[in-house]
Amino acid sequence: MPLCKINPKIFLLLFLSISTQLLYSQPALERSTNPDFLLPDRYLYHPEANFHTSVRPYLRNEVNQLINYDSILLYQPLKSPWKGKAGEWIWKKVFYEDLIQITGKDFHFAVNPLVNFEVGRDFENDDNAWVNTRGFMAEGNIGSKFFFATRFYENQATFISYIDKDIQSKWVIPQQGAYKGFKTDGYDFSRSEGYISFSPNKYFNFRLGHGRNFFGDGYRSLLLGDAHFPYPYFLISTQIWRIKYINLYAEFMDRKAPHSENLGYRKKYGTFHYLTTNITNRLKVGLFEAIIWQAQDSTGYRGFDINYLNPIIFYRPVEFSLGSPDNALMGLNISYTIGEKTAFYGQLLLDEFKLKEVTSGKGWWANKQAFQIGVKWFDIFKLSGLDLQAEVNVIRPYTYSHSEPITNYGHYSEPLAHPMGANLVESQNFIRYHHGRWHFVYQLQRVQYGADTAGLNFGKDIFISYSNHPFDYGNYIGQGLKSILWRHDFKASWIINPAYNLNLSAGIVYRQLKNDLANDQTLFIYIGLSTSLEKLYYDF
Repeated sequence: MPLCKINPKIFLLLFLSISTQLLYSQPALERSTNPDFLLPDRYLYHPEANFHTSVRPYLRNEVNQLINYDSILLYQPLKSPWKGKAGEWIWKKVFYEDLIQITGKDFHFAVNPLVNFEVGRDFENDDNAWVNTRGFMAEGNIGSKFFFATRFYENQATFISYIDKDIQSKWVIPQQGAYKGFKTDGYDFSRSEGYISFSPNKYFNFRLGHGRNFFGDGYRSLLLGDAHFPYPYFLISTQIWRIKYINLYAEFMDRKAPHSENLGYRKKYGTFHYLTTNITNRLKVGLFEAIIWQAQDSTGYRGFDINYLNPIIFYRPVEFSLGSPDNALMGLNISYTIGEKTAFYGQLLLDEFKLKEVTSGKGWWANKQAFQIGVKWFDIFKLSGLDLQAEVNVIRPYTYSHSEPITNYGHYSEPLAHPMGANLVESQNFIRYHHGRWHFVYQLQRVQYGADTAGLNFGKDIFISYSNHPFDYGNYIGQGLKSILWRHDFKASWIINPAYNLNLSAGIVYRQLKNDLANDQTLFIYIGLSTSLEKLYYDF
Protein backbone atom coordinates (compact mmCIF):
# COMPACT_ATOMS: atom_id res chain seq x y z
CA MET A 1 0.00 0.00 0.00
CA PRO A 2 1.67 3.29 -1.02
CA LEU A 3 2.11 5.89 1.68
CA CYS A 4 -0.21 8.25 -0.16
CA LYS A 5 -3.07 5.77 0.37
CA ILE A 6 -2.75 5.57 4.15
CA ASN A 7 -6.00 6.21 6.01
CA PRO A 8 -6.89 9.86 5.26
CA LYS A 9 -8.11 10.36 8.82
CA ILE A 10 -4.56 9.78 10.05
CA PHE A 11 -3.26 12.43 7.69
CA LEU A 12 -6.01 14.79 8.79
CA LEU A 13 -4.79 14.39 12.35
CA LEU A 14 -1.25 14.99 11.13
CA PHE A 15 -2.06 18.27 9.43
CA LEU A 16 -4.25 19.48 12.27
CA SER A 17 -1.43 18.88 14.74
CA ILE A 18 1.50 20.34 12.78
CA SER A 19 1.75 23.42 14.94
CA THR A 20 2.30 21.38 18.09
CA GLN A 21 4.30 18.59 16.43
CA LEU A 22 7.00 21.09 15.46
CA LEU A 23 7.95 21.13 19.11
CA TYR A 24 7.87 17.35 19.36
CA SER A 25 9.75 16.55 16.15
CA GLN A 26 13.20 17.12 17.56
CA PRO A 27 15.80 14.30 17.40
CA ALA A 28 14.43 12.40 20.38
CA LEU A 29 14.42 8.62 20.48
CA GLU A 30 11.15 6.78 20.08
CA ARG A 31 9.84 6.04 23.55
CA SER A 32 9.01 2.41 22.86
CA THR A 33 11.56 -0.08 21.53
CA ASN A 34 9.39 -3.06 22.45
CA PRO A 35 8.91 -5.15 19.26
CA ASP A 36 5.50 -6.29 20.51
CA PHE A 37 4.22 -2.72 20.10
CA LEU A 38 6.27 -1.30 17.19
CA LEU A 39 3.62 0.05 14.83
CA PRO A 40 5.63 2.19 12.37
CA ASP A 41 7.55 -0.71 10.78
CA ARG A 42 4.84 -1.33 8.18
CA TYR A 43 5.49 2.20 6.88
CA LEU A 44 9.28 2.31 7.33
CA TYR A 45 9.88 -0.78 5.17
CA HIS A 46 7.62 0.51 2.41
CA PRO A 47 9.45 0.86 -0.94
CA GLU A 48 8.60 4.56 -1.08
CA ALA A 49 10.38 5.15 2.24
CA ASN A 50 14.09 6.01 2.22
CA PHE A 51 14.56 4.97 5.86
CA HIS A 52 17.45 3.25 7.66
CA THR A 53 15.50 0.52 9.45
CA SER A 54 18.52 -1.27 10.94
CA VAL A 55 19.58 1.50 13.37
CA ARG A 56 17.52 1.40 16.55
CA PRO A 57 16.12 3.03 18.57
CA TYR A 58 14.69 5.22 15.84
CA LEU A 59 14.90 9.00 15.96
CA ARG A 60 11.39 10.35 16.32
CA ASN A 61 11.86 13.17 13.84
CA GLU A 62 13.05 10.72 11.16
CA VAL A 63 9.97 8.54 11.69
CA ASN A 64 7.70 11.60 11.56
CA GLN A 65 9.10 12.57 8.17
CA LEU A 66 7.31 9.50 6.79
CA ILE A 67 4.34 9.00 9.04
CA ASN A 68 3.23 10.76 12.19
CA TYR A 69 3.71 8.06 14.82
CA ASP A 70 1.95 10.03 17.53
CA SER A 71 -1.13 10.38 15.32
CA ILE A 72 -1.19 6.61 14.72
CA LEU A 73 -1.12 5.97 18.44
CA LEU A 74 -3.65 8.63 19.33
CA TYR A 75 -6.10 7.71 16.59
CA GLN A 76 -7.76 5.23 18.91
CA PRO A 77 -10.67 7.31 20.22
CA LEU A 78 -12.55 6.62 23.40
CA LYS A 79 -15.67 8.68 23.97
CA SER A 80 -15.65 10.46 27.29
CA PRO A 81 -18.73 9.90 29.48
CA TRP A 82 -17.94 13.11 31.39
CA LYS A 83 -19.04 16.61 30.53
CA GLY A 84 -17.26 19.85 31.25
CA LYS A 85 -13.64 20.94 31.12
CA ALA A 86 -12.58 19.12 34.28
CA GLY A 87 -14.01 15.82 33.11
CA GLU A 88 -12.44 16.16 29.66
CA TRP A 89 -9.08 17.06 31.22
CA ILE A 90 -9.11 13.96 33.46
CA TRP A 91 -10.21 11.74 30.55
CA LYS A 92 -7.37 12.95 28.34
CA LYS A 93 -4.78 12.51 31.09
CA VAL A 94 -5.88 8.94 31.75
CA PHE A 95 -6.34 7.77 28.16
CA TYR A 96 -4.34 10.03 25.82
CA GLU A 97 -1.80 12.47 27.21
CA ASP A 98 1.40 12.66 29.21
CA LEU A 99 0.72 12.87 32.94
CA ILE A 100 2.61 16.15 33.27
CA GLN A 101 3.56 18.30 30.31
CA ILE A 102 4.79 21.86 30.09
CA THR A 103 5.17 23.49 26.69
CA GLY A 104 6.56 26.91 25.95
CA LYS A 105 7.67 28.76 22.86
CA ASP A 106 11.07 27.03 22.66
CA PHE A 107 10.84 24.11 25.06
CA HIS A 108 8.80 21.07 26.01
CA PHE A 109 8.91 18.95 29.18
CA ALA A 110 6.95 15.78 30.03
CA VAL A 111 6.86 13.40 33.00
CA ASN A 112 5.13 10.01 33.10
CA PRO A 113 4.98 7.10 35.55
CA LEU A 114 6.68 3.78 34.86
CA VAL A 115 5.05 0.71 36.40
CA ASN A 116 5.02 -3.05 36.10
CA PHE A 117 2.66 -4.77 38.51
CA GLU A 118 2.45 -8.42 37.58
CA VAL A 119 1.36 -11.61 39.31
CA GLY A 120 1.42 -15.14 37.97
CA ARG A 121 1.72 -18.81 38.75
CA ASP A 122 3.76 -21.65 37.28
CA PHE A 123 1.34 -24.57 37.45
CA GLU A 124 3.97 -27.15 36.48
CA ASN A 125 6.19 -26.33 39.46
CA ASP A 126 3.62 -24.95 41.96
CA ASP A 127 5.54 -21.69 41.97
CA ASN A 128 4.18 -18.15 42.28
CA ALA A 129 5.90 -15.09 40.88
CA TRP A 130 5.26 -11.38 41.07
CA VAL A 131 6.87 -8.07 40.05
CA ASN A 132 6.44 -4.68 41.69
CA THR A 133 8.06 -1.93 39.61
CA ARG A 134 7.67 1.80 40.18
CA GLY A 135 9.50 4.58 38.43
CA PHE A 136 9.26 7.66 36.29
CA MET A 137 10.23 8.93 32.87
CA ALA A 138 11.10 12.55 32.15
CA GLU A 139 11.99 14.02 28.79
CA GLY A 140 12.05 17.32 26.99
CA ASN A 141 13.69 19.62 24.51
CA ILE A 142 15.18 23.08 24.67
CA GLY A 143 15.02 24.77 21.30
CA SER A 144 15.16 22.75 18.13
CA LYS A 145 18.55 21.08 18.60
CA PHE A 146 18.80 19.83 22.18
CA PHE A 147 16.84 16.96 23.70
CA PHE A 148 17.12 14.98 26.95
CA ALA A 149 15.42 12.00 28.57
CA THR A 150 15.78 9.86 31.68
CA ARG A 151 14.11 6.80 33.17
CA PHE A 152 14.36 5.27 36.62
CA TYR A 153 13.00 1.90 37.81
CA GLU A 154 12.80 0.58 41.38
CA ASN A 155 11.85 -3.10 41.60
CA GLN A 156 11.06 -5.95 43.93
CA ALA A 157 10.27 -9.31 42.39
CA THR A 158 10.24 -13.07 42.57
CA PHE A 159 10.72 -15.19 39.44
CA ILE A 160 9.73 -18.63 38.21
CA SER A 161 12.34 -21.35 38.48
CA TYR A 162 14.14 -21.22 35.10
CA ILE A 163 14.62 -17.44 35.35
CA ASP A 164 15.71 -17.79 38.95
CA LYS A 165 18.37 -20.36 37.93
CA ASP A 166 19.67 -17.96 35.30
CA ILE A 167 19.90 -15.18 37.87
CA GLN A 168 21.86 -17.36 40.26
CA SER A 169 24.33 -18.44 37.55
CA LYS A 170 24.96 -14.93 36.18
CA TRP A 171 24.51 -12.93 39.40
CA VAL A 172 22.29 -10.43 37.60
CA ILE A 173 18.60 -9.95 36.82
CA PRO A 174 18.21 -10.34 33.03
CA GLN A 175 18.79 -6.87 31.51
CA GLN A 176 18.25 -5.21 34.87
CA GLY A 177 21.53 -5.49 36.69
CA ALA A 178 22.72 -6.42 40.16
CA TYR A 179 20.41 -7.16 43.06
CA LYS A 180 20.15 -7.71 46.77
CA GLY A 181 17.93 -10.16 48.58
CA PHE A 182 14.34 -9.27 49.38
CA LYS A 183 12.59 -11.22 52.16
CA THR A 184 13.04 -14.98 51.75
CA ASP A 185 13.14 -15.64 48.01
CA GLY A 186 12.82 -12.24 46.33
CA TYR A 187 15.11 -9.72 44.69
CA ASP A 188 15.47 -5.98 45.12
CA PHE A 189 17.03 -4.08 42.22
CA SER A 190 16.97 -0.72 40.47
CA ARG A 191 18.02 0.67 37.11
CA SER A 192 18.36 4.04 35.41
CA GLU A 193 18.79 5.08 31.79
CA GLY A 194 19.01 8.38 30.00
CA TYR A 195 20.66 10.48 27.34
CA ILE A 196 21.20 13.97 26.01
CA SER A 197 20.98 14.54 22.27
CA PHE A 198 22.29 17.44 20.18
CA SER A 199 21.78 17.95 16.44
CA PRO A 200 23.63 21.02 15.12
CA ASN A 201 22.13 20.49 11.66
CA LYS A 202 20.26 17.93 9.57
CA TYR A 203 23.39 15.84 8.96
CA PHE A 204 24.71 15.15 12.48
CA ASN A 205 23.35 13.90 15.77
CA PHE A 206 25.51 13.58 18.90
CA ARG A 207 24.21 11.50 21.76
CA LEU A 208 25.68 10.89 25.23
CA GLY A 209 23.80 8.37 27.27
CA HIS A 210 23.44 5.35 29.48
CA GLY A 211 21.36 2.80 27.60
CA ARG A 212 21.42 0.33 24.71
CA ASN A 213 21.72 0.35 20.94
CA PHE A 214 20.62 -2.15 18.30
CA PHE A 215 21.95 -2.82 14.80
CA GLY A 216 19.76 -5.00 12.61
CA ASP A 217 16.30 -5.60 11.20
CA GLY A 218 15.46 -8.73 13.18
CA TYR A 219 14.08 -9.68 16.55
CA ARG A 220 17.60 -10.68 17.54
CA SER A 221 20.78 -8.94 16.44
CA LEU A 222 23.96 -10.93 15.88
CA LEU A 223 25.91 -7.66 15.64
CA LEU A 224 24.80 -5.59 18.64
CA GLY A 225 21.54 -6.27 20.45
CA ASP A 226 19.65 -4.90 23.44
CA ALA A 227 19.10 -7.97 25.66
CA HIS A 228 21.51 -6.85 28.39
CA PHE A 229 22.10 -4.22 31.06
CA PRO A 230 22.49 -0.58 29.92
CA TYR A 231 25.99 0.87 29.42
CA PRO A 232 27.46 4.37 29.11
CA TYR A 233 28.04 5.39 25.50
CA PHE A 234 28.74 8.26 23.12
CA LEU A 235 27.20 8.02 19.66
CA ILE A 236 27.73 10.09 16.53
CA SER A 237 25.19 9.66 13.73
CA THR A 238 25.95 11.10 10.32
CA GLN A 239 23.33 11.00 7.58
CA ILE A 240 23.95 12.24 4.04
CA TRP A 241 21.89 11.32 1.00
CA ARG A 242 21.16 7.57 1.27
CA ILE A 243 23.94 6.89 3.77
CA LYS A 244 23.87 6.74 7.56
CA TYR A 245 27.12 6.22 9.48
CA ILE A 246 27.26 5.43 13.20
CA ASN A 247 30.27 5.83 15.49
CA LEU A 248 29.60 4.28 18.88
CA TYR A 249 32.01 4.39 21.83
CA ALA A 250 31.04 2.45 24.95
CA GLU A 251 32.26 1.28 28.34
CA PHE A 252 31.38 -2.20 29.60
CA MET A 253 31.91 -4.06 32.87
CA ASP A 254 32.78 -7.63 33.78
CA ARG A 255 30.59 -8.70 36.69
CA LYS A 256 32.43 -11.96 37.53
CA ALA A 257 36.09 -11.02 37.13
CA PRO A 258 38.00 -10.45 40.39
CA HIS A 259 37.62 -6.82 41.39
CA SER A 260 38.57 -4.35 44.08
CA GLU A 261 36.06 -2.75 46.41
CA ASN A 262 37.84 0.55 45.83
CA LEU A 263 37.88 0.34 42.02
CA GLY A 264 34.64 -1.57 41.41
CA TYR A 265 34.09 -4.10 38.64
CA ARG A 266 36.74 -4.49 35.98
CA LYS A 267 36.05 -2.39 32.91
CA LYS A 268 36.49 -2.85 29.21
CA TYR A 269 35.76 -0.65 26.24
CA GLY A 270 34.22 -1.05 22.82
CA THR A 271 34.13 0.99 19.66
CA PHE A 272 31.70 0.24 16.85
CA HIS A 273 31.27 1.42 13.27
CA TYR A 274 28.06 0.81 11.37
CA LEU A 275 27.63 2.09 7.81
CA THR A 276 24.21 1.51 6.27
CA THR A 277 23.33 2.45 2.70
CA ASN A 278 19.94 2.44 1.04
CA ILE A 279 21.16 1.30 -2.37
CA THR A 280 17.52 1.57 -3.38
CA ASN A 281 14.46 2.09 -1.22
CA ARG A 282 14.03 -1.68 -1.34
CA LEU A 283 17.63 -2.85 -0.90
CA LYS A 284 19.53 -1.77 2.22
CA VAL A 285 23.05 -2.92 3.11
CA GLY A 286 24.93 -2.31 6.36
CA LEU A 287 28.61 -2.92 7.20
CA PHE A 288 29.62 -3.44 10.83
CA GLU A 289 32.85 -3.67 12.79
CA ALA A 290 33.67 -3.72 16.49
CA ILE A 291 36.64 -3.89 18.81
CA ILE A 292 36.54 -4.89 22.50
CA TRP A 293 39.55 -4.38 24.78
CA GLN A 294 40.16 -4.42 28.51
CA ALA A 295 40.94 -1.25 30.42
CA GLN A 296 43.91 -2.85 32.15
CA ASP A 297 46.08 -5.76 31.02
CA SER A 298 49.53 -7.18 31.76
CA THR A 299 51.19 -4.09 30.25
CA GLY A 300 49.39 -1.72 32.60
CA TYR A 301 46.39 0.57 32.44
CA ARG A 302 45.28 1.25 28.85
CA GLY A 303 42.05 3.09 29.47
CA PHE A 304 40.25 4.16 26.33
CA ASP A 305 42.81 3.44 23.61
CA ILE A 306 43.16 6.53 21.40
CA ASN A 307 44.07 4.27 18.47
CA TYR A 308 40.37 3.42 18.21
CA LEU A 309 39.08 7.00 18.33
CA ASN A 310 39.52 7.62 14.60
CA PRO A 311 35.94 7.63 13.32
CA ILE A 312 36.71 6.38 9.80
CA ILE A 313 38.95 3.32 9.87
CA PHE A 314 38.93 -0.42 9.50
CA TYR A 315 39.75 -1.83 12.91
CA ARG A 316 41.56 -4.98 11.83
CA PRO A 317 44.74 -3.20 10.59
CA VAL A 318 44.86 -1.09 13.76
CA GLU A 319 44.32 -4.13 15.97
CA PHE A 320 47.10 -5.98 14.13
CA SER A 321 49.48 -3.02 14.53
CA LEU A 322 48.92 -3.15 18.29
CA GLY A 323 50.00 -6.80 18.43
CA SER A 324 46.45 -8.17 18.08
CA PRO A 325 45.58 -8.15 21.81
CA ASP A 326 41.91 -7.31 21.34
CA ASN A 327 38.65 -8.90 20.23
CA ALA A 328 37.65 -7.80 16.71
CA LEU A 329 34.42 -8.63 14.90
CA MET A 330 32.99 -7.74 11.50
CA GLY A 331 29.51 -8.11 10.09
CA LEU A 332 26.98 -7.52 7.34
CA ASN A 333 23.28 -6.62 7.49
CA ILE A 334 20.94 -6.77 4.48
CA SER A 335 17.23 -6.18 4.00
CA TYR A 336 15.10 -6.24 0.87
CA THR A 337 11.45 -5.28 0.48
CA ILE A 338 9.37 -7.32 -1.95
CA GLY A 339 6.11 -5.77 -3.07
CA GLU A 340 4.73 -3.36 -0.50
CA LYS A 341 4.20 -5.63 2.52
CA THR A 342 7.09 -8.07 2.79
CA ALA A 343 10.67 -7.47 3.92
CA PHE A 344 13.39 -10.11 3.96
CA TYR A 345 16.46 -9.52 6.11
CA GLY A 346 19.65 -11.21 7.20
CA GLN A 347 22.99 -10.84 8.97
CA LEU A 348 26.45 -12.35 8.80
CA LEU A 349 28.89 -12.07 11.71
CA LEU A 350 32.60 -12.95 11.40
CA ASP A 351 34.48 -13.35 14.66
CA GLU A 352 37.25 -15.39 13.05
CA PHE A 353 37.55 -16.32 9.40
CA LYS A 354 40.05 -18.40 7.45
CA LEU A 355 38.68 -19.38 4.05
CA LYS A 356 40.82 -22.54 3.89
CA GLU A 357 39.46 -23.81 7.21
CA VAL A 358 35.86 -22.85 6.42
CA THR A 359 35.85 -24.65 3.06
CA SER A 360 37.72 -27.72 4.37
CA GLY A 361 34.65 -28.90 6.26
CA LYS A 362 36.80 -30.25 9.10
CA GLY A 363 35.08 -28.26 11.86
CA TRP A 364 38.02 -26.13 12.95
CA TRP A 365 37.28 -24.73 16.40
CA ALA A 366 38.01 -21.12 15.33
CA ASN A 367 35.43 -21.09 12.54
CA LYS A 368 33.57 -18.53 14.63
CA GLN A 369 30.74 -17.21 12.53
CA ALA A 370 27.02 -16.56 12.84
CA PHE A 371 24.23 -15.80 10.41
CA GLN A 372 20.59 -14.79 10.46
CA ILE A 373 17.77 -14.91 7.94
CA GLY A 374 14.25 -13.65 8.46
CA VAL A 375 11.10 -12.16 7.02
CA LYS A 376 8.52 -9.59 8.10
CA TRP A 377 5.13 -9.76 6.39
CA PHE A 378 2.67 -6.98 7.16
CA ASP A 379 -1.13 -7.16 6.81
CA ILE A 380 -1.04 -10.81 5.85
CA PHE A 381 -4.07 -12.15 3.96
CA LYS A 382 -4.95 -8.46 3.41
CA LEU A 383 -6.06 -8.19 7.03
CA SER A 384 -4.97 -4.80 8.37
CA GLY A 385 -2.90 -5.11 11.53
CA LEU A 386 -2.09 -8.82 11.20
CA ASP A 387 1.68 -9.31 10.89
CA LEU A 388 3.99 -12.30 10.67
CA GLN A 389 7.68 -12.51 11.48
CA ALA A 390 9.88 -15.58 11.12
CA GLU A 391 13.60 -15.68 11.89
CA VAL A 392 16.40 -18.23 12.08
CA ASN A 393 19.68 -17.59 13.92
CA VAL A 394 22.70 -19.89 13.62
CA ILE A 395 25.82 -19.36 15.78
CA ARG A 396 28.87 -21.60 15.68
CA PRO A 397 30.67 -22.72 18.87
CA TYR A 398 33.07 -20.26 20.55
CA THR A 399 31.71 -17.26 18.61
CA TYR A 400 31.90 -14.01 20.63
CA SER A 401 34.37 -15.57 23.15
CA HIS A 402 38.04 -14.61 23.42
CA SER A 403 41.31 -15.90 24.80
CA GLU A 404 41.00 -13.47 27.71
CA PRO A 405 37.56 -13.94 29.26
CA ILE A 406 37.23 -10.25 30.08
CA THR A 407 37.48 -9.29 26.39
CA ASN A 408 34.53 -11.47 25.37
CA TYR A 409 31.62 -9.84 23.53
CA GLY A 410 29.60 -9.34 26.67
CA HIS A 411 28.67 -6.83 29.36
CA TYR A 412 27.63 -7.33 32.98
CA SER A 413 27.47 -11.14 32.60
CA GLU A 414 25.20 -10.94 29.54
CA PRO A 415 26.06 -11.26 25.83
CA LEU A 416 26.03 -8.11 23.71
CA ALA A 417 24.49 -9.98 20.78
CA HIS A 418 22.31 -13.09 21.11
CA PRO A 419 21.22 -13.52 24.76
CA MET A 420 21.81 -17.30 24.66
CA GLY A 421 25.46 -16.98 23.65
CA ALA A 422 26.70 -19.36 20.93
CA ASN A 423 26.66 -22.99 19.72
CA LEU A 424 22.98 -22.87 18.76
CA VAL A 425 20.33 -22.90 16.06
CA GLU A 426 17.23 -20.87 16.87
CA SER A 427 13.87 -20.39 15.19
CA GLN A 428 11.75 -17.41 16.28
CA ASN A 429 8.23 -16.99 14.94
CA PHE A 430 5.68 -14.29 15.73
CA ILE A 431 2.09 -13.55 14.84
CA ARG A 432 1.07 -10.04 15.92
CA TYR A 433 -2.36 -8.47 15.58
CA HIS A 434 -3.13 -4.85 16.38
CA HIS A 435 -6.66 -3.45 16.29
CA GLY A 436 -7.38 -0.14 17.92
CA ARG A 437 -6.03 -0.38 21.43
CA TRP A 438 -5.88 -4.18 21.38
CA HIS A 439 -2.56 -5.96 20.81
CA PHE A 440 -2.18 -9.74 20.52
CA VAL A 441 1.18 -11.50 20.20
CA TYR A 442 1.95 -15.19 19.82
CA GLN A 443 5.60 -16.25 19.92
CA LEU A 444 6.86 -19.73 19.02
CA GLN A 445 10.53 -20.36 19.75
CA ARG A 446 12.65 -23.46 19.19
CA VAL A 447 16.34 -23.59 20.07
CA GLN A 448 18.74 -26.48 19.74
CA TYR A 449 22.06 -25.93 21.48
CA GLY A 450 24.96 -27.78 23.01
CA ALA A 451 25.51 -27.16 26.71
CA ASP A 452 28.84 -27.60 28.43
CA THR A 453 29.17 -30.92 30.24
CA ALA A 454 31.78 -33.12 31.93
CA GLY A 455 33.77 -29.97 32.79
CA LEU A 456 34.49 -29.26 29.10
CA ASN A 457 33.97 -26.04 27.18
CA PHE A 458 31.91 -26.90 24.09
CA GLY A 459 31.50 -23.28 23.02
CA LYS A 460 28.13 -22.03 24.28
CA ASP A 461 29.31 -19.88 27.18
CA ILE A 462 30.99 -16.80 25.69
CA PHE A 463 32.41 -15.84 29.11
CA ILE A 464 34.86 -18.78 29.10
CA SER A 465 38.22 -18.52 27.35
CA TYR A 466 38.20 -20.25 23.98
CA SER A 467 41.71 -21.49 24.78
CA ASN A 468 40.03 -24.28 26.76
CA HIS A 469 38.43 -25.92 23.71
CA PRO A 470 38.85 -29.73 23.91
CA PHE A 471 39.18 -30.39 20.15
CA ASP A 472 40.89 -28.48 17.35
CA TYR A 473 38.77 -30.18 14.67
CA GLY A 474 35.45 -31.97 14.53
CA ASN A 475 33.51 -29.10 16.13
CA TYR A 476 29.89 -28.60 15.09
CA ILE A 477 26.84 -26.59 16.12
CA GLY A 478 25.07 -28.31 19.00
CA GLN A 479 28.10 -30.23 20.27
CA GLY A 480 28.17 -31.04 23.96
CA LEU A 481 25.00 -31.84 25.88
CA LYS A 482 22.31 -31.71 23.17
CA SER A 483 19.45 -29.59 24.48
CA ILE A 484 16.17 -28.62 22.84
CA LEU A 485 14.10 -25.68 24.05
CA TRP A 486 10.48 -25.10 23.04
CA ARG A 487 8.69 -21.97 24.15
CA HIS A 488 5.12 -20.81 23.41
CA ASP A 489 4.12 -17.33 24.58
CA PHE A 490 0.69 -15.76 24.03
CA LYS A 491 -0.07 -12.28 25.31
CA ALA A 492 -3.12 -10.03 24.98
CA SER A 493 -2.87 -6.34 25.87
CA TRP A 494 -5.22 -3.37 25.94
CA ILE A 495 -3.57 0.04 25.76
CA ILE A 496 -4.86 2.41 28.44
CA ASN A 497 -2.66 5.37 27.50
CA PRO A 498 -0.66 5.21 24.24
CA ALA A 499 1.41 8.28 25.17
CA TYR A 500 3.60 6.09 27.39
CA ASN A 501 2.22 2.64 26.50
CA LEU A 502 0.39 1.96 29.76
CA ASN A 503 -1.48 -1.31 29.24
CA LEU A 504 -3.39 -4.10 30.90
CA SER A 505 -2.20 -7.52 29.81
CA ALA A 506 -2.67 -11.22 30.40
CA GLY A 507 -0.67 -14.09 29.03
CA ILE A 508 0.35 -17.70 29.13
CA VAL A 509 3.82 -19.17 28.64
CA TYR A 510 4.63 -22.83 28.08
CA ARG A 511 8.32 -23.75 28.09
CA GLN A 512 10.08 -27.11 27.84
CA LEU A 513 13.83 -27.70 28.02
CA LYS A 514 14.85 -31.28 27.35
CA ASN A 515 18.20 -33.07 27.29
CA ASP A 516 19.70 -36.30 28.63
CA LEU A 517 19.92 -34.87 32.15
CA ALA A 518 16.64 -33.03 32.53
CA ASN A 519 13.13 -32.43 31.26
CA ASP A 520 12.12 -29.06 32.69
CA GLN A 521 8.63 -27.73 31.99
CA THR A 522 6.95 -24.44 32.80
CA LEU A 523 3.30 -23.42 32.46
CA PHE A 524 3.08 -19.80 33.57
CA ILE A 525 -0.13 -17.75 33.53
CA TYR A 526 -0.01 -14.08 34.49
CA ILE A 527 -1.83 -10.73 34.49
CA GLY A 528 -0.29 -7.31 34.76
CA LEU A 529 -0.43 -3.53 34.49
CA SER A 530 2.66 -2.18 32.77
CA THR A 531 4.25 0.64 30.79
CA SER A 532 5.82 -1.74 28.27
CA LEU A 533 8.34 0.64 26.71
CA GLU A 534 10.99 -2.05 26.34
CA LYS A 535 11.19 -5.79 25.83
CA LEU A 536 12.38 -7.91 28.73
CA TYR A 537 13.89 -10.97 27.07
CA TYR A 538 12.94 -14.00 29.13
CA ASP A 539 12.96 -16.26 26.05
CA PHE A 540 16.01 -18.37 26.88
